[in-house]
Parts: sequence; C-alpha cells; structure tokens
Amino acid sequence: MKLIKLDAIDSTNEFLKGLSSNQILENFTVVSAENQSKGKGQMGSVWTSEPSKNLIMSVLVKDFLTDSGRIFNVNIAVSLAVIQVLETLNIPELSIKWPNDIMSYNKKIGGILIENSIKSNGTIISIVGLGLNVNQTDFEDLPKASSLAVICKTTFDKEEILLKIVEKLEQNIKYWNQKADLLWEEYTNKLFKKGIPMPFSDQNDQNFMGIIQGVNTIGKLEILLENDSISEFDIKEIQMLY
Repeated sequence: MKLIKLDAIDSTNEFLKGLSSNQILENFTVVSAENQSKGKGQMGSVWTSEPSKNLIMSVLVKDFLTDSGRIFNVNIAVSLAVIQVLETLNIPELSIKWPNDIMSYNKKIGGILIENSIKSNGTIISIVGLGLNVNQTDFEDLPKASSLAVICKTTFDKEEILLKIVEKLEQNIKYWNQKADLLWEEYTNKLFKKGIPMPFSDQNDQNFMGIIQGVNTIGKLEILLENDSISEFDIKEIQMLY
C-alpha cells in the first residue's frame, strides 16, 4: 500500500483522481490530509472537518469491478471495512445509514463518497473518499454529528485506524467472490433503522411512512410502504427523517 500524506488539500478525492489520470498507481494507493478545504459528500454536499482532528482519506480501488451493474459492491466492501475496524475499537451501536454514512447511535461519525469511472477498455476505477470524525469534540453547528472521541471519551490514533481500514478493505475485496453473499447480508443487517417504521420525504417534499427492508443489487433502498407494497428508491429520490 502506498500512502501519500498531505498537510492541506482542496479534496483528497480530486487529488487522487488527478494523480491516477497522469500515472499508473498501485491498487489501494491512499491519499490522506490533515486539512481539506473542499471536502465533498453525497449529492454535492460539503464535508467539513476540524483541521488535524479527523481522518480524511481517499483510496484507489481497481481490478475489482468488471460489471457496471454491480457497482454497489464497492459500497458494501468499503462501508463494512469501516464498520469492521470500528467494532475492534469497541465503538458502540454502529450502523450504516444508506448508502454509506457511518453511524454510532443516532449520530453520524463518518461519510463515504465513491466516484467511479469506466475506462475505454471497460475497466472500472473507483476513488473512495472517507471522512471519519475521530478526535474532534466541537459539533456545535452539527447536531446530528459526533466523533469517536466524544462517544468513547478518549482519543484515538488516526493513522492506525487508516491502516486497519485499508487492510480490511483489501481483505473484503480479495475474498469477495467467496464471501459476497455474507458481506451483502452483513451490510443489510447493519442498515440504520432497518425494520423500524420511519418517516421519509420524497423528491416532491411529500412525507410518508415506510420500513427499510434492504438494498437491491444495484444499490436502491427497498422500503415497505403502508399499502404493503415494496418500492425501490435511488439516493436522489428519498430522504430519511430522523
């Protein structure tokens, strides 16, 4: 694993994308930064982080996907790698808020942004960005956010967590063919609020009740509606109200 450490950058995802387009990088090359000025979240949202307190990283994943219809497999491998490592650190009540926010109790402690590109020869390259709140303790303007330090009342070694996450990600991908069904099942079982009646909001700001059942093979969220039908939603089509 090649690790590139930066003091400050606009976006580790953008930096790694630029690097990979100009040279051949080894699989699982990692870029980390102490500070990121233009961190990105899902659907164009901004990921903010207190300098030097949190884990900010991007990982190059290649030679894994061969079918664009299976692109959500990356989400499964990555989000579970984070969960699996945090479990070894005894972080309580961990779950994945679909598609890949990392939760402890009802608080968001991490977010993952995966950007995939399909090359002319059909190969798929993924840039996996992870922001994990590690030692930050001030979330005054972010009532739904927390960190490992706040939850566990101790500080953590960011680089140790980074190395463990990349190691676990490599394992999940290396053994994917043997463990795919188990990993999908583990992801489904870790879904935030799975099986609990929850309010949602759709694209037209209409609220409705539903119960999360799981995720289909292309990554859409399956929700049991009040009329006993199951509908599938893409990330831009629904928002969980909690």
